[in-house]
Amino acid sequence: MNPFMNSSPSIRRALTRTLAASTIASALAACDRAPTESSPPAASTTAAPTNRVDINASVRQNLGITFARAEMRSVSRTLRVPGRFELLPTARRDYRAPVEGQVQLLVEQYQPIDAGTPLYRIESPEWRELQREISDAQAQVALAQAAADSVAPFMEAHERHHAEIQAAIDIWVERVAKLEALEAAGGASGEDTAQARASLAAARSDLAETLEKEAELVARSSEVRAQVDAARGRLGIAMQSAALMTGRTIAELNDAGSSSPVWRAIDAIEVRALAPGVVDSLSAVSGAFVEQHALVLTSVQPDRVRFRAHALQSDLGRLTQGLPAMVVAPRGGSLGSAESVAGTLALAPTADPERRTIELVMTPTSAASTPAWARAGVSGFLEVLLQGDAEPQLAIPLACVVRDGTQSIIFRRDPRDRDKAIRMEADLGLDDGRWIVVKSGIAEGDEVVLDGVYQLMVATSGSITKGGHFHPDGTFHEGTD
Repeated sequence: MNPFMNSSPSIRRALTRTLAASTIASALAACDRAPTESSPPAASTTAAPTNRVDINASVRQNLGITFARAEMRSVSRTLRVPGRFELLPTARRDYRAPVEGQVQLLVEQYQPIDAGTPLYRIESPEWRELQREISDAQAQVALAQAAADSVAPFMEAHERHHAEIQAAIDIWVERVAKLEALEAAGGASGEDTAQARASLAAARSDLAETLEKEAELVARSSEVRAQVDAARGRLGIAMQSAALMTGRTIAELNDAGSSSPVWRAIDAIEVRALAPGVVDSLSAVSGAFVEQHALVLTSVQPDRVRFRAHALQSDLGRLTQGLPAMVVAPRGGSLGSAESVAGTLALAPTADPERRTIELVMTPTSAASTPAWARAGVSGFLEVLLQGDAEPQLAIPLACVVRDGTQSIIFRRDPRDRDKAIRMEADLGLDDGRWIVVKSGIAEGDEVVLDGVYQLMVATSGSITKGGHFHPDGTFHEGTD
């Protein structure tokens, strides 16, 4: 295939116009100067051959000439395989409906979002029911706590009554003992002793009733404490459900900055973003009724990517976990000069037996250093620096080399005159599919023509027909004379 046909249309048109104008003008001049048999031969004014080509600003613009610098690279230790970027599993977030209800979207597709950005609102009867449940649970807690608080005064009153009865019993016991002693000595009547004993028995009966009441109060205290704990438990569960539905903490829901707590003032559940990113897809429209746990929208973090490539099974002997690697964009367009993405290599645990390949995964060192062009689905090339002791060698992009017949040609920019390029027969070595070793002729940092190299080769080639002209007799002659 003719490489000239692979050039961009603007470059082909510019070169065609340049060559056509040069050919026509030369042909006309040559025909006007055509020697006759009687005219003496004209003196030769052809300039001495040179390997330098003028590439002034207008030529560079017309031909779209760009340059690449020669640099030291480990070409012999580089394994280069194609692949593409994909999102990390943690880069995608699904936002679902916490309750069933009518949804109102607050964002658009592909809209950038930050953590905390409101995404959508849901008006749900279930939320209203939960609000009523929280209100009832708070009332139950208040009633149970009031009952628990009322037990303490009763206990205190019964303890005082118990103490008074016990004091009366002690007095009557002492009284009965004295009367019995006097009765035995003949100084007291039996009627007084019997009356004292009856009073003692009545006091002891009152004490028994008081102890029974105290036991009932103790049981009641335990009962109301259990009721308080149960009411608080129901309230806590209801508040946890509310926090899960609304995406807020219990403390935020109980905040009473206004006349009522926040949970009471919420009329619709508002779902907020948990992490920054971009809204990737919308699974519902505003006004639609969604079921509980239905998918509403999905967000992604575009900078959280990794690169997946496929290497041949035969390369497994040279690949190990943790090798340094980088991803470079394919040539063409604005990505041709895009910065590479560095990271470390990871091998998939299994291989593909049918294709006889192994998956290579490279995760960038940090998401902050990932360039803007590295997006999920973008293709590129993974360059893995294999282990070994080979020294870096001087290399240039393989696209800088063009064939002219049997020769490999490169054009080095003249360091003394930036508007000239030096045509050179390249002394080449190994290549990795993108870079090729140059053994001699250029130094590190020299600029070599990248885009536009084929057009320069055509303009300076001695093996490609440059054109010609027709004489009035109908014969065609190559060249300009």
